[in-house]
Amino acid sequence: MIEVARYKSQVEETVAFLAARLVRTPEIVIELGTGLGNLTGAMEIDLSLPYGDIPHFPRATVTSHAGNLVCGQLGGRPVAVLQGRLHCYEGYSAQEVAFPIRVLSLLGAKTAIITNAAGGLNTAFAPGSIMVFTDHINMLGLNPLRGPNVDEWGPRFPDLSRPYDINLIDTALTVATELGLDNVKTGTYVCVPGPSLETPAETRFLQLCGADAVGMSSIPEILVAIHGGMRLLGLSVIANVNDPDRPQPVLLEEIVKTAQETEPALQKLVSGIVARCRE
Repeated sequence: MIEVARYKSQVEETVAFLAARLVRTPEIVIELGTGLGNLTGAMEIDLSLPYGDIPHFPRATVTSHAGNLVCGQLGGRPVAVLQGRLHCYEGYSAQEVAFPIRVLSLLGAKTAIITNAAGGLNTAFAPGSIMVFTDHINMLGLNPLRGPNVDEWGPRFPDLSRPYDINLIDTALTVATELGLDNVKTGTYVCVPGPSLETPAETRFLQLCGADAVGMSSIPEILVAIHGGMRLLGLSVIANVNDPDRPQPVLLEEIVKTAQETEPALQKLVSGIVARCRE
């Protein structure tokens, strides 16, 4: 866990660095997960910075994550896109993983759309489905809000009785219907530490817990977004479906391939959601 005074100083320095360079204040943050980096092609781009050029931003080390902050307009709305994310399994703390979301919330963004690629646990899902989060289970064993609370950033005990914004969920489902996307589902996401994938027994356990999809990311960012008062939408591309009675090897290359094949549908969905977002 990072010492709070140092972490706060790093966040403030990064906020000042970006504030001096932004053409417009982003209203919406979109974080793109594994194999989902091409949404920026639909943007009017004002600013694009590699994470390595931004003070204190951790570097993305997973090959399917480009590691760029891209700011501009999408669907007529000012957005900041995190083209690639960080993971605790890379060796980062939960605070480091959530650092970009903390910075962007303090820059004024009020809505976060968090996307990832996940494994399906619900046997009614199929590879290439898109799951809209209605709830989540944190089995990461970490929380980015541990340690002394910075009161100006958010409350000591943030309420999670309704973590995902109902209006954003409804908007996502409405846009999916209008676009003719019949592969959009709703469900509960569970986050595990990784990087090893689930055994058949672990898959059964997670199914019994009530989870519909499993991944190794997103929860630190989600918790910081909630702490910072942001409206939140979560989207998982279901890259494979885990059947504990018929286990099959799961390869990263296959996950990335399915995510990339589903990306055009996700791009249309996110663009439609963003166009309808109003503060």
